[in-house]
Amino acid sequence: MNRALSLTRAAIAMALVAVCATSAVSASDPSGIWIDHTGRGAVEIADCGGRMCGKLVWLKDGKNGQVCGRQIIGDAKPMSSGKWDGGWIYDPEEDEKYSVELTPMGDQLKVVGYMGSKIFSETMIWKRAPADLKRCV
Repeated sequence: MNRALSLTRAAIAMALVAVCATSAVSASDPSGIWIDHTGRGAVEIADCGGRMCGKLVWLKDGKNGQVCGRQIIGDAKPMSSGKWDGGWIYDPEEDEKYSVELTPMGDQLKVVGYMGSKIFSETMIWKRAPADLKRCV
């Protein structure tokens, strides 16, 4: 009986570890629609073959509709720390691409754009978009 009880406890412990690991992965998933730090646009971030990419799906100023659907984030890879790094982000105001690190923080997303080293970086906080956000694409 002790052996059966030990095996049952081990099975329960393994199941709990699996549940906790799944929760940790989903908590570090930056997928979703995010309003950028300026409040003028929203980016939908989704899995693109194991890496994260993002495209513009809402613009406050409808006059810029021609850029709606444009990819602005690409190739961000999962890191062991719950962050996504090694990808790129496009800055439409500068017409430049930079390296990017994404860190999900509940209903916020920390977006760090950098050139080569994170010493030379800019940190932005994006907020999760409301479910009823009207998309432009």
